[in-house]
Amino acid sequence: PDDILYTIPKVYEYRPDLCAYDFYSDSRLWWVFAARNPNRLGKDPYFDFVAGVSIYIPKADTLRTYLRI
Repeated sequence: PDDILYTIPKVYEYRPDLCAYDFYSDSRLWWVFAARNPNRLGKDPYFDFVAGVSIYIPKADTLRTYLRI
């Protein structure tokens, strides 16, 4: 319920890894966006990650709690 509704900007187009790095300081967590947004990024989490698409992004503290990191 405390996820952020985020519209992907051009700078992150096709680069969920860079977005994950900026949000979570870990580019390996790019898969979180696909897992949280299967209807928007379900077929190809890289090529569906385009500017203008709105996705939900879990807050860093919430993600750390769930992943225990």
